[in-house]
This record gives sequence, C-alpha cells and structure tokens, in this order.
Amino acid sequence: MTEEQDGCDDQAQTGPERRCVVTGQILPKSRLLRFVVSPDGEVVADVAGRLPGRGIWLCPSRDVVNTALGKKLFARAARRQVRVPDDLADRIEVMLVSRCLSTLGMARRSGQAVAGYEKVRAEILAGRARVLVEASDGAKDGSARIRALGKELPVVDLLDSSELGGVFGRDATVHGALAPGALAASLLEQAGLLAGFRKSAIGF
Repeated sequence: MTEEQDGCDDQAQTGPERRCVVTGQILPKSRLLRFVVSPDGEVVADVAGRLPGRGIWLCPSRDVVNTALGKKLFARAARRQVRVPDDLADRIEVMLVSRCLSTLGMARRSGQAVAGYEKVRAEILAGRARVLVEASDGAKDGSARIRALGKELPVVDLLDSSELGGVFGRDATVHGALAPGALAASLLEQAGLLAGFRKSAIGF
C-alpha cells in the first residue's frame, strides 16, 4: 500500500482502543490484531474479532507477532500456560489474504468492483473509484499510469495477479478499482493489517 494511505481511513481512527502487548502502543481496535486462547490452550488469531474470550492485542506486524512468540508474551498476557504455533505469523497472513479476497469478491458480485486497465481508467476519470487495486507482480509502467490518473486514491498492492484473477474469474488480474462504500472501507482496513505481513509492490 502507499505510505500515506496505509489502510486506515478516518473511520478506522475512532472507536475503542487497546494496547499492543509488545510495543505498548494504544491504537483503535481496527488497527490491531486480536488473539484469544482456545479451550485447549492454543493461541488463535481472531482476525474477524468475533471469537469469545479475553483478547490479547498486537500491532499487525510479522516482527511483532514473532517477538511476542519468542518472549512468551502471549502466556504473560493470558496469565496461563499456552501453546503458540511456530508458524503463527504465516497463518495470520493466509487469513488476512483470504479476508481481502473475500471482500473483493463481494464487491465484484455487487457491481462495486471492476477489473482491467480500460475499465479502471474509466472509473477513475468518471470519479467513481474509491480504492485502486494493483497486482504486486504487475508491470510497473501500467501501474504507474493508473496511479498517476488516480493520484489521490489509496492503492492496495499486496495481492498478486493470480490471487486477483481468482476473484475476477481470470487467470490473472493486474488492475482493479472499488467504488465508494462499506466494502471499499473494509478492504482498506483489512489491507492495513495485511501490510505488516506482506510487502507491497513499492516497498511499504
């Protein structure tokens, strides 16, 4: 994602706050990852924020998750013995990617998302685009032209062309755009969490 558009819109800056047990930062819940301890004592990432139990909160970063694991901070926060999967950060990335793709799929099915250079270009020029989606492995010249057209729009570039293609019924998709609305806001929020686990095409 672009540095100035890190997946957190104005709505994400409000609401209840929690403290990251690793960094000590206090942030809105929407900008943190929640973990709970399952009945059998395993730490589980609650990326949807719906699982029962006392929440343990971390900044959404692979390094932060691995620090919590290495320093046994999950057990300290839970005040009990817990089991933490060694590949917890990888599992979180998979779940966050799945949520982003699911949101894109809902936007496509509801007519709120388009794909393809010309369609995306038309949406930008008509003022109907709220979020640009660029494949992380797409050609940089095409991406640069789209970004220049929509230079005020946030860009999600954390998903590769085959992942995006699966959403739009193609082998590969490089350019996409979402219309304003709740799904666009949700994608930005989810991508803001994913950014700490998967590098964007431009290094943020």
